[in-house]
Amino acid sequence: MAGVNAQKSLVTIAVGVLLLVIVGMQFVKTIPEGQVGVATLFGNVQPDGYGQGLHIPVNPLYRWTIFDARQKTHLESANVPSQDQLQTRLDVSVQYRIDSTMAPDILEQTGNPAATVRVHLIPKLRSLLREQGKTVKRAEDLFIASTQETLQSALTDGLRDYLAPHGIIVSAVLIRDITLPPFIVAAIEQKKEREQAVERERAELERVRTELQQEVARAKAGHDAAVEEAARKRILADATAYEITQINNAIANNPAYIQLQSLEALKAISKDPASKLYFIDGSSPTPLPLMHLGDLQGLQR
Repeated sequence: MAGVNAQKSLVTIAVGVLLLVIVGMQFVKTIPEGQVGVATLFGNVQPDGYGQGLHIPVNPLYRWTIFDARQKTHLESANVPSQDQLQTRLDVSVQYRIDSTMAPDILEQTGNPAATVRVHLIPKLRSLLREQGKTVKRAEDLFIASTQETLQSALTDGLRDYLAPHGIIVSAVLIRDITLPPFIVAAIEQKKEREQAVERERAELERVRTELQQEVARAKAGHDAAVEEAARKRILADATAYEITQINNAIANNPAYIQLQSLEALKAISKDPASKLYFIDGSSPTPLPLMHLGDLQGLQR
C-alpha cells in the first residue's frame, strides 16, 4: 500500500513540474537572429520592441509580430517615359532593411513589413522612376554610364528621404536592365553595323596603305642598290680605262715595253705542257714566235 502511495506521489510531482515548466515557458520569449519582436496586449502595441535573443520575463498574454530587420532586395520593373516621349522599360533593384527601432510604429501605422513595402516603397519608387525618366532627353541616353549613375543616385536619395520616416532604410538603388522600344533597338543595331563596316573599311585601307609603303620601301631599296651598282661599275670602268691609258702611254713612251710583254708571253707559253717548239726572230724589236715547228717541217717536205 505504501508503494502505491509513493508512486502516486511521484506522478503528482512530475505532473506538477511539467505544469510549472509549461507555465514558466509563457514568461519566456526567444527572438530569432536578425529580427525584432513587437508585442501587442489587447490590441495595444507595446512601445518598445524586443531584439534578438532570450527575454525573461514577459507577459504571457502578449501577442507577437516578428519583423525581419535583415538586408533585403526589392525588384521592380516599370516603363519610364523620356523627353522624346518614348517608353523605356527599366528593371531596378532596391536594397533596404526595416529600421528595428521603429518596428512598433510600423506595426501600429502600416502593419507587417510586407505591408510597409507595398504601401510606401513600391508607389514612391514608381513615382520617382517616372519623374527621373523625364529628365533624360532621349531614350537611348539611358545606356550612357553617366546618365545611369545620375539616375541611380537620384532614386536612392529620393527613396531615403521619403522612406526613413516610415521605418525603411534604403542603402542603394541599382539599375539591372534597360529595354528600349523595338524600333530604337533596331536603329541602334543598324548604327552599330554601319560603324563596324566603317571600321572594316578603315582596317582594309590601313592594310593597303601599309602594303604600298612596303612596296615603296622595296622600290627605294632597289633604286639605291642600282645606284650603288652603277657607281661601282663606273669606278671599275674608270680603273680599266686608266689602266689602258697607262699601258698605251707606256708603249708610246717606251718601245722596250712590247719586248718585255713578249718575253712574259713566251715564258707563260713555255710552262704549258702542251706547248711545242716555236722560232723567233731575235733581231726583231718584237721577238714574237714566227711559226710552229710542225708547220716548218711540213714546209720543208
